[in-house]
Formats: sequence, C-alpha cells, structure tokens
Amino acid sequence: MEEKYAEKFEWMQNRLEELSEAVAQPDIMADVPSWQSMLRERAQLEPAVSAWLDYKRLCAHLAEARELLDDPDMGDIAKEEVRELTEQERDAAERLKLFLIPQDPNDQRNVILEVRAGAGGEEASLFAALLLRMYMRYAERRGWQASVTSISDTELGGVKEAVVTIAGRGAFSRLKFESGVHRIQRVPVTEAGGRIHTSTATVAVLPEAETVEVDIRQEDIRIDTYRASGHGGQYINRTDSAVRITHMPSGLVVTCQDEKSQLKNKEKAMKVLASRLYDLYRSQADSAYAENRRAQVGTGERNERIRTYNFPQGRVTDHRVGLTLYKIDAIVDGDLDEIIDALTVEDQAEKLKALG
Repeated sequence: MEEKYAEKFEWMQNRLEELSEAVAQPDIMADVPSWQSMLRERAQLEPAVSAWLDYKRLCAHLAEARELLDDPDMGDIAKEEVRELTEQERDAAERLKLFLIPQDPNDQRNVILEVRAGAGGEEASLFAALLLRMYMRYAERRGWQASVTSISDTELGGVKEAVVTIAGRGAFSRLKFESGVHRIQRVPVTEAGGRIHTSTATVAVLPEAETVEVDIRQEDIRIDTYRASGHGGQYINRTDSAVRITHMPSGLVVTCQDEKSQLKNKEKAMKVLASRLYDLYRSQADSAYAENRRAQVGTGERNERIRTYNFPQGRVTDHRVGLTLYKIDAIVDGDLDEIIDALTVEDQAEKLKALG
C-alpha cells in the first residue's frame, strides 16, 4: 500500500487508542455531550482500524513467506504461498481504500421520497403508482418503516404525486441514487390498439432534516386544516384531520393526511417541510449541488431518463451504469439491491479516482 494511505490508517489507529482511553475517564464521562461525541467518533473509526490491523497481519505473513523462498526444502511451498498472499494483499489494499472515501454525512439519515407523474397523461400517473409501490416494497424488504405523508391520486388508481417518509438505518445511502427521471415502455390499460407507449415519472430523494438544523419560525408558517378527500387508495387511511403548512418566505407547501390525529399530521408535515427547506438551503449554499440535482431530476420529459422499465422485453436498464436486468417483475416488486449495488460501486470507483 502507498505510504500516503498507510499514514492515514496509522493516524486512525492512534486516534482510536486515544479515544478508547479518553471515554473511560470520569471527567470525560461527566461531560455527556463530549463523551457521546467521542463514542460516535470511536464507532466510526473501529471498522477501518480493524481492517487495517488485519491488513498489517497479512503483510507480516507475506514477509515471512518471502523469507522462505530461498529455503531448499520450503521454496516451492513458499512460492505458492507468496503468490496467494500477494493476491490477497492487493485485494485487501483496494478494500482498505474504501474507508478513506469521504462519507456522505446524510448516508445514515431517514428519507423523504417524492414521486411525481411526468409525461404521458394517465399512464404516467399509473407508472408513478407503480414506482411508489416499488419503493414501499423495497423498504419492507430492508426492514425499514415507510409511511405515505401525502398523496394525490386519480380515478384509475394512478398517482399524480406522493410523498413518503422512509425510516431505517442507511436509508439515504441506499436510495439517494434513485433521484431522476424514470421511463416506462408498455401497452397501457387505456390503449385499445395495443400500441406501446412511453411515459415518465420523476423521483426525488431528500435526507430527512433534523429539527435543530432548520430554524422554522412560527411567524413564517401558515397552518390550515381541512377535510381529506380523494378517490381512495391502498396506501393510507384518509381522515378528516388533514393539515396544510405553507412556509411563506420560500413558498413551500406541505400537506399530510394519513394520520387520524391532526397533531400527528402536523408533526409529519413539519418534518417534510424541514427536509425540503434543508435541501433548499443546501442548494442555495452550494450551486454545484443545485445544478446537479436539477440535472438529475430534470423536467420529466421522455428523452430524459436514468432508468427504463421495458415491459414487452421484460427488462430494466439503468443508463448511468449500463446495467440491464431481465427480471422486471421482481424489480418492480422491490428487488432493487442489484441495481443499487452497481450504482454504489460506480460511485465508490469515481471517488477512489479522486483520491488517487
């Protein structure tokens, strides 16, 4: 391993030892915020340092094997062992580099996921409903909690737009690559002539903001309550305690109607508003991020897409990594891990290039 990387891991090892000693000190434990901060830092360092110690043991074993290469009795055995250990050392070094990639501070956060129908009329709304179900099923597979905060549906069971809160460890790290324009190609149920149509829906994935991060002043919001209405649907139980919150400085409007309690609807709506404001403020502070998000989500037109779901051919293609899978039924039922894994690996590869 290159010396510059080894120095970083040695620093991590020393830092972990310092923290392990510090958190056991009574004066540190008495300062609860500082103590908890150190515990979190130690927990973050432990996996990297453990992998580093394993790597150093592997290197020591490799050095011992090389010393036996000139031994007349052990030379042949040592040669084969050196070959195997050299391969293992190379692979371990590459895996170690992953620990040096700067972590997205939002990766462990819960998610606010928004699905909206794009181009294609009623078929686009039906596609948005399909995507909504796909993400709900994926959350179920991962053991996450998913609840629909607001939904606007159609008479045929489509979805004009929906907002979902997904809570679970690593939710944002897994779903953040889903932002963008999704495209579907199939014969719509409304098509009498059997022609294949192309429609789109857009997905936005936002990290749920912590309350302390976004200062929402009471004088800046207007809260309206109203009777929930719609054509029904399988995702939520509609009630008469819907809440609409308008953030007047930004113009953002959030609704929630899935809980029987008006108070709970207000709490959920405030969380969504905080996340949208967090995303808005972050976008304003970082123009590069804002441009990237606009490029990802796009306008919802047919020629913009990150992924295509082709039902006649039974395939799903993610255009960012050139991955095509012929198991469309499983994917729309929430089997997304193979696609998300490929996107994660591609993202890590790009960040490793930047490290180099």
